[in-house]
Formats: sequence, C-alpha cells, structure tokens
Amino acid sequence: MSVFKVASRYAKSLIDLSKEHNNLDEIKGDMEEIVSIIKSSTELQAVLKNPIIKADKKLAILNALFQGKVKPEIIGFFQIMVRKGRAELVYATAQEFIAEYNEVKGIVKAEVTSAAPLSDDNLQALRTAIAQQINKEVILSNKVDKSLIGGFVVRVGDKQVDASINGKLAKLERHFAGQI
Repeated sequence: MSVFKVASRYAKSLIDLSKEHNNLDEIKGDMEEIVSIIKSSTELQAVLKNPIIKADKKLAILNALFQGKVKPEIIGFFQIMVRKGRAELVYATAQEFIAEYNEVKGIVKAEVTSAAPLSDDNLQALRTAIAQQINKEVILSNKVDKSLIGGFVVRVGDKQVDASINGKLAKLERHFAGQI
C-alpha cells in the first residue's frame, strides 16, 4: 500500500478521534506546528525513516519535542504509529491531517503566480472571486515568477487559469504553428 494511502488512513482516524473529543481545530493547529518542525529538520526526518533506530528512541525524541506542546491525543496517536513500525509516516500523516481538515471544513488552497507580488487588496479581491466561484473558503498564496512577463496564473486544486502574457504568447505561437 502506498505511503499516501496509509498516511491518509491514519489522518482520517485522527480526524475522527478529534471530532469525538470536540477539539478538531486545536488538533489542526498542533498538526501545523508539527509539520513545520519536522519539515525544518532533515535530521528528524532521517531518524523517523531510519529502520535501524529503535522505536523507543524515536518515541523519546517525539516526546521530547512535542510533550506539553501539543494535545495528548496526538502524542498517544504518534506512540501507536511508532510502536506499529510506522514512524516514517508521522510527517506524512500530519500533512494529510491538515488536508483532511481542510476538506472537512470546506477550505481550498489556491495559488496565484504573478510576474510581481500582488497587493493585499488584489489578493483579497482574487480570494473573494475564487470563493464565490467554488463556494468554499479559500487560502490563497502568491508566488512570483518574472518569466510570466505580466498577468497571472491561478491554480485551484487541479484546475488552472492562465491569464499571463507569457501564456498568451505561447498560445499565439501554437496557433500560428498550426497554420503553417
């Protein structure tokens, strides 16, 4: 079974557990912190993935990092995962938890790539327009790519709208290439 599928199943279990304890939002906040910490530490990622390092050592490291900083349910959940030999999935499970949370809450992540940074007003207007189109809350990030020349490219899930000058030039080039 793929890492994604297993991590997704663990994440769904933790979503169900946090719904039962009525602390879904708090667990999500803790998971964002966990993702941030693990993402920033390649050493921690290597330790969790290393099959030579014993489960007790991995548990001690996770406890030292997160005990008292995150909800006890998360610590207990990670302990179960490590004892089952799934420590390498802790990071992927935390990421999947956030994705599952967003789906449960009707939140969609979108990215706008522009030739120059967009103003807060422009980002807010774009966020509002996207939210009205898809009828969901939108978390919008802005990425800069000077090769676009001007305009922007918006990605929401697997959909993309290319309103960049570079994209229009490429489309025009393909059109003329088909004419010859």
